[in-house]
Amino acid sequence: MIYTNNYSSFPDQVVSQEVKDSLDYGLQVGRAIEGEWFRNYRGLGYRYATNVQNYHRLRLYARGEQPIQKYKDELAIDGDLSYLNLDWQPVPVISKFVDIVVNGISSRNYDINAFAQDPTSVRERTKYAEKLDQHLKQKEILAELQKQMGQDYSDPVAKALDIQNEDDLRLHLQLDYKQAIEIAEEELINNTLEKNKYDLINRRVNMDLCVLGIGACKTTWNKSEGIVLEYVDPSNLVYSYTEDPNFEDLYYVGEVRNVALSELKMEFPNLSKEELEQIQRYHGNSEYLRGFNGRNDDQTAQVLYFEYKTFVDQVFKLKKTKYGLEKAMVKSGDFNPPENDSFKKVSRSIEVIYSGAKILGHPLMLEWKMAENMTRPESDTTKVYMNYAICAPRMYKGRIESLVGKITGFADMIQLTHLKLQQVLSRMVPDGVYLDVDGLAEVDLGNGTNYNPAEALNMYFQTGSIVGRSLTQDGDMNHGKVPIQELQSSNGMQKISALIQTYQYYLQMIRDVTGLNEARDGSMPDKQSLVGLQKIAAANSNVATRHILQGSLYLTLRMCENIARRINDSLKYPLTKQTLENSISVFNVKTLEELEKVTLHSFGIFLNLEPDEEEKAMLEQNIQVALTVPTFSAHTRSNAPAAFFTFTYPIISKQRRIKKQKKDQSMQQQNMQAQAQANSQQAQESIQAEMQKQQALAQTTIEIEKAKSQFEQQRMQAELQIKQQLAQQQFEFDMQLSKAKVGNDKEKEQFIEDRKDKRTKIQATQQSEMINQRQQGGQAMNFDNNNLQEGMEPPVM
Repeated sequence: MIYTNNYSSFPDQVVSQEVKDSLDYGLQVGRAIEGEWFRNYRGLGYRYATNVQNYHRLRLYARGEQPIQKYKDELAIDGDLSYLNLDWQPVPVISKFVDIVVNGISSRNYDINAFAQDPTSVRERTKYAEKLDQHLKQKEILAELQKQMGQDYSDPVAKALDIQNEDDLRLHLQLDYKQAIEIAEEELINNTLEKNKYDLINRRVNMDLCVLGIGACKTTWNKSEGIVLEYVDPSNLVYSYTEDPNFEDLYYVGEVRNVALSELKMEFPNLSKEELEQIQRYHGNSEYLRGFNGRNDDQTAQVLYFEYKTFVDQVFKLKKTKYGLEKAMVKSGDFNPPENDSFKKVSRSIEVIYSGAKILGHPLMLEWKMAENMTRPESDTTKVYMNYAICAPRMYKGRIESLVGKITGFADMIQLTHLKLQQVLSRMVPDGVYLDVDGLAEVDLGNGTNYNPAEALNMYFQTGSIVGRSLTQDGDMNHGKVPIQELQSSNGMQKISALIQTYQYYLQMIRDVTGLNEARDGSMPDKQSLVGLQKIAAANSNVATRHILQGSLYLTLRMCENIARRINDSLKYPLTKQTLENSISVFNVKTLEELEKVTLHSFGIFLNLEPDEEEKAMLEQNIQVALTVPTFSAHTRSNAPAAFFTFTYPIISKQRRIKKQKKDQSMQQQNMQAQAQANSQQAQESIQAEMQKQQALAQTTIEIEKAKSQFEQQRMQAELQIKQQLAQQQFEFDMQLSKAKVGNDKEKEQFIEDRKDKRTKIQATQQSEMINQRQQGGQAMNFDNNNLQEGMEPPVM
């Protein structure tokens, strides 16, 4: 059973999630929204129809197509217009001011700046800044170390940046430093905006902010297209009561769409044939379709799409494992376990969004379910954001004020003045002449011809001359002596002048109320005014409509934030992930690599608005001055965003002031020393000349001694080389002689030994012969040369 709050037609939110998931609960929410917007709610009238009619009227005024019946009723007498022949076409005076504001806002470009604020990115940024700061503090020490050791120990990245002081470091971190993950996020957001043609959506939103005072758009996501940005017509919006100009405290929001049955079937394929026939036969209650529906046929249906914010309880079973760890398991809301040491129940309440679709004025719910892929802030995951982004900069107590709404009364007066001017012009009579016939009868030309009125008129119109007589033929005074007199018809020119002044008065009232002066559009530049004064007037006009620009930027920022949060959803599915990767340049490989890490980071999205013409001129002047600072290069100028005017230039100005103070102090010291330097300059010059002379003589002596030393060294080296060569040759000769002597001695000893062996053999032979002779008694033997063997000597007797 669904319980209803006694003080609201909306169902009670303090029910279980199963009840909130039911179709009956969604039907009650849809009926409650219809009760607030499509019925005579609390005697305030039909809120939806009132908004539609009011927005339609404002758009007609902005186009110069407002209804003319009120003007006819103003000029008619008892409803009779038979005596008037006027051009009732409205004067499109408001459209000019609308175009000035909308085109001026749409032409303001902006840069999307993604700032990674998760702990990992902050740690990396801090580490990078500390490294540069350490390099800055150790710069002199590293330079001295390089001078002594001859090797550079400084960090090459920090050295290439050429950071001289802390101001340079802050300037670099603001303008140049960008993490790769931030570049990837910015490129993804820009490509998503370009794919959805957000420029066209933003132009329509800017037109609504100017004409209606409210602008709206929304972000959706699906698996086939990924992130989708859509324009929302404020005339179709329904939302809970709010006093917040940014509509951030809504608990329900939706829109009414006129959907064809074929599209309805494609969107909700579960519709049965009987339900489609029932929708086709239902033409809508006149209470709902009063004054705002342009179509009422059996081929379309009025569908209310809405989002409803409520809360659900998340219940977890926290179980302890045997290893001392804890494991969380999701449980239903009725989970109520008994007390146990091994597990316990924990829960929390989080905001959720239910999306619904309902046939307007009919008890048929097309859809009711908890929304998928809800966007939540990284800082508080219990909160949830609506898909709609709405802004009404000039809202108070729920009432919305627009730029066009403030000047429709003056536009009506201008139209009435224009019609009155036509009426005066139509009733003006041209100037004529008075012809006195009796005066012409008294004129006698004397040649027998008649001077009739026709000839008198021809003579008057062609020559401007008139012939008349002061006396009649009887000699009396002629009262018609001037027979032709010009007639002044009326004072119509005075009426026309008064009407033109009235026209200009109401036109000036429009300028005063809106703040769009002549300097803004250049329609009536004062030739006596200086160019600077005209620029000040144009700048003041921009200030008067700045709230519209801020509303447009707020909606753009909300779209970028929703895109940044939904990128994580797109990366989970292959099709949408491939679409995102294809949208990035294939040459940016680093961005493609960082794309895998996007889900691990959280970003703060900021818009850097480019300056307008006045700010650009001032910025260019400041940049030209800043270029005189050595640390501010032309490259920095070309990459300077709009934030440079706000943040960077004060840093450079401060740096320039410090440098100027140091320079002034240095110049003062130089002036104090100038007199003393002038007195001692001549002596210093003579001393320097003498020192230079002595240095030259010493240098010459040193060079001569150095040359002598070099010559002696060369002589000794040559002598040493010659001695070395002679010693080498002597050593070789001695070696050869020693080898020859050793060979001769060896041959001599060999010869002596051989001769000894031969003599020994001869002696032995003679002894043997002598013994044989003694034994046999033979004769004495003659040992002459013949008995000796060749090469033997005779024995010695």
